[in-house]
Amino acid sequence: MYADQFEIYHGNANPELARKIGRYLGMEMGKAEIFQFANENIFVKILDNVREKDVFLVQPTCTPVNQSIMELLIMIDAFKRASAGRITAVIPFYAYGRSDKKDQPRVPITARLVADMITVAGADRVLTMDLHQGQIQGFFNIPVDELTAVHILSRYFIAKGLERPVVVTDLGFAKRARAFAELFGAPLAIIEKRRQGNLDKAELMNVIGDVRGRRAIIVDDEIDTASTLIEIVTALEREGVDEIYACATHGVLSGPAVDRIQKSSLREVVVTDTIPLPAAKQIHQIKTLSVAPLIGEAIKRIHRGESVGALFSSEVTFTQEMTFWDERKGDAGDRGDDNPDDNGPPGSPARLAASRATAVR
Repeated sequence: MYADQFEIYHGNANPELARKIGRYLGMEMGKAEIFQFANENIFVKILDNVREKDVFLVQPTCTPVNQSIMELLIMIDAFKRASAGRITAVIPFYAYGRSDKKDQPRVPITARLVADMITVAGADRVLTMDLHQGQIQGFFNIPVDELTAVHILSRYFIAKGLERPVVVTDLGFAKRARAFAELFGAPLAIIEKRRQGNLDKAELMNVIGDVRGRRAIIVDDEIDTASTLIEIVTALEREGVDEIYACATHGVLSGPAVDRIQKSSLREVVVTDTIPLPAAKQIHQIKTLSVAPLIGEAIKRIHRGESVGALFSSEVTFTQEMTFWDERKGDAGDRGDDNPDDNGPPGSPARLAASRATAVR
């Protein structure tokens, strides 16, 4: 009934994630031509008829950030002028999220500016994941659905069976980290920190909570240069923590981040594929989980007018079981082969449901 009524397109920021979303939904990506001229102007041409169709455009605003944003805006405008019925900007990673308030004299609120540009370009709604602050939703005058990877990340650590765990976070991510801790059945410790000016460096103030002799899991929305992460690791070591793990939705991993992680005592750093991880940054300490099934399920529900919030309330178990989707989809899923069976194509919702019994490893 719905299969041929919506289309998924992607820009150049993270095509692999878009293809995984398509694989989960059992559909091909829409065709578009997107490239940059020698003068750095971006050209976009939609190669399909999208008149009155429900269009989902997957484009995280990751490195190169400003090029990714311009690609997103130009593609939205192209779909609008091609008379698409509804345009949903799927932005797994929202850049400039830290610039969400005037905390200094004469500074911009760039997160609001980007929201205005997306709206003016012609997007009808936004689907995103773990914004730096929830208030960014209010910067848009169009509907915003914000997903979270907390349930997928917590399920990964639950499967590890860590003894005496404690969840550690800063005040900015405390609300979602509390949900992580509740799912994990672990206490929550808070890191009090103060950022030094406009530098990517934070001065740690205090560790609030009992962490001595425990296995700590540091939870945040993103890891950028990893300077704050390493400061937290140092503070936890000083408090007598046995083992330290870290996880974040967005693995930005700018500059010396990977080198810092490699030299640290971190046992494992778990991120998702909202941002592509280049081969040079794929070290043994970094584990990547796919959010493709979560975004794919949200796309399907938005199109059908079904609840997205249920994925994080009444259907939390279903969401948690998406954690190992990328590992168990099989070689056929990697090749995109059509080998349908009673449970549907590789990575489809039916097959995911059929494989629930194998979620715990």
